[in-house]
Amino acid sequence: MGIRVGVDVGGTFTDVVLLGDDGRMVARKVSSTPEDYSRGIAEGVAAALADCGATPGDVASLVHATTVATNTILEQKGARTGLITTRGFRDVLEMRRLRIPVMYDLQYEKPAPLVPRRLRQEVDERLGPDGAVRRELDAASLDAAVEELRREGVEAAAVSLLHAYANPAHERRVADRLREAFPNGLYVTSSSDILPEIREYERTSTAVVNAYIGPVVQRYMETLLDRLRELGVDCPVHIMQSSGGVMSVEAAGRKPACMVESGPAAGVMACARLARGTGLDNLISFDMGGTTAKAAMVEGGQAARTTEFEVGGGINLSSKLIKGGGYPVKLPFIDVSEIGAGGGSICRVDGVGRTRVGPRSAGAVPGPVCYDLGGVDPTLTDALVAIGYLNPDYLVGGSLPLNTAKALAVLEDRVARPLDRPLAEAAHGVLALACATMTRAVKAVTTYRGRDPRDFVLAAFGGNGPVLGVEIARALQIRRVLVPPVPGVFSALGLLYSDPEQEFTRTVMIRAEGADADAVAAAFDGLEAEARAAMVADGFPAEAVTVERLADLRYAGQAYELTVPVAPGTPNLRAMARAFDREHERTYGHPSEGDPVDLVNVKVLARVAVDTPEPNRRLLPAPPATLGAPRDVYFGPADGTRETEIVARTGLNGDWREGPVIVEEYDATCVVPPGCRARLDALGNIDIAVDIRP
Repeated sequence: MGIRVGVDVGGTFTDVVLLGDDGRMVARKVSSTPEDYSRGIAEGVAAALADCGATPGDVASLVHATTVATNTILEQKGARTGLITTRGFRDVLEMRRLRIPVMYDLQYEKPAPLVPRRLRQEVDERLGPDGAVRRELDAASLDAAVEELRREGVEAAAVSLLHAYANPAHERRVADRLREAFPNGLYVTSSSDILPEIREYERTSTAVVNAYIGPVVQRYMETLLDRLRELGVDCPVHIMQSSGGVMSVEAAGRKPACMVESGPAAGVMACARLARGTGLDNLISFDMGGTTAKAAMVEGGQAARTTEFEVGGGINLSSKLIKGGGYPVKLPFIDVSEIGAGGGSICRVDGVGRTRVGPRSAGAVPGPVCYDLGGVDPTLTDALVAIGYLNPDYLVGGSLPLNTAKALAVLEDRVARPLDRPLAEAAHGVLALACATMTRAVKAVTTYRGRDPRDFVLAAFGGNGPVLGVEIARALQIRRVLVPPVPGVFSALGLLYSDPEQEFTRTVMIRAEGADADAVAAAFDGLEAEARAAMVADGFPAEAVTVERLADLRYAGQAYELTVPVAPGTPNLRAMARAFDREHERTYGHPSEGDPVDLVNVKVLARVAVDTPEPNRRLLPAPPATLGAPRDVYFGPADGTRETEIVARTGLNGDWREGPVIVEEYDATCVVPPGCRARLDALGNIDIAVDIRP
């Protein structure tokens, strides 16, 4: 029996899904182990294998989503990194762009560069924007720069020379010299390899981020592979990319910047598949776990993508209007908006009675107070237990019993009493504040993008997404919520349906109309050959590789581009320009037809389609006999406390069931408040009709 394994590591739980060739599926949630994430992965995989009576040798492949790249930047624990750049461009990382995330904060401090100034070295050389050599690379200045980095003991180095996207020759010479000078090994990233595109700052920043996290990611991969081999799992391992595709461990080691948003992308890809399966064109993906809540948009069954992303600047609102707070990584990303609000988000009341929920989180250790593992700060999970949304005896199938008394005590002492409010009302207020924060994440990928959220269906998943999904939908006047099967491990399941892919790009910078179509075709052909060779090098048969062509265009004089698909063969440049007009109108509400259009970049996306069976049997722990006992639940001032039915997912059918009702599962809890209705659709999704209140 061949088993595919999906592993999604979050801040609180590690989710493991096993899927056999026969469609048999097993899911496991275990606590994450921040001191060594590979230990939690091995424990989860071993437990899941035991659940289905399989052995480690039955595992045919493993796909992994991880936050290690992001955490390395957030915690500033990357490698000691140097930078070699063209003389006069040493301070590009300091100068950044003019944008800052806050306009009127006089105390705002921009993030410190990942490479301090003393580790940024210059060399004498100069290329033109067409790639022509205007000044040869000076060997003496290169030797001096390399010697200084060697003396400083750097572990990694980024190379970013002016206009290297047009001619990588000088960067390659610098990279070769660096490797010669560090015989014991040096992690080197050349900007022309990671991002051969225009824009000096973004290209330099992307190269630096890649170098900064490279050694850490490589060590993590080695530890993970060793841990899996100790378990007896010896199979191909792939890593989820920020773009929604997967890549080999070897490719991840070369381009770790591609996995910065590895975890959130998996859930969005699962939602795109859900949209296609249900025949819904427009979905909003809402993934809420223990630490963060993520939102993304699916249109026409396809996840929205972007290349504008900043990591390390706090909460990512994925908005073109909010930039400058982090480190740009100009690579393909699923367009995800992320908010620091999850089950572990800490609630605090300051001296003037102002209440905040998040972004600080109790995480997996010590966790919420009700986990009884040493947590002392009240969290959203404690509030959900206090109002009756969560069953203290059936979290993660009962493997994590909750201490309700401690949750009530800390909420009374730290929230209710300072606010002079009844406990239930104060706890529900914590929920309301968290929901208000999370609606910003949904607006960032809809309203801020010119889309009306009322035209979408909200797909709620993650450990806490189904708990708050209806409340988020009400706030945005969304009339329908879908909760897929196994919502708590939905992202891990999505890993198994993600295709291996790699994207390659090249700047051409020409006026679209009147350009030489054969020259553009030659650029595409060259990229396509490079992409196919890369996929074959990763072990995929050449005949299985499919290629998609894309182009970045903009109106003459604009600063940023939009991406449009390009048909195979010799490109029709006039058709490309008209496709750009339509995309500009869809994105910004208006075209500028007749204005000249510039073709900035050509791109090729190489992909290998995976053949993964649909789950037909889900082997999950059976619910306890007491699951059906009703309990009192407080739904806020408008609805008060209601005796609420508690059912398993199998307790629903195709007929509408009036709320309030709570659906409890091994991996998640779904709350259907008063006034709403729920049923099961033909695919086993919980379909909730939401009452819109003024």
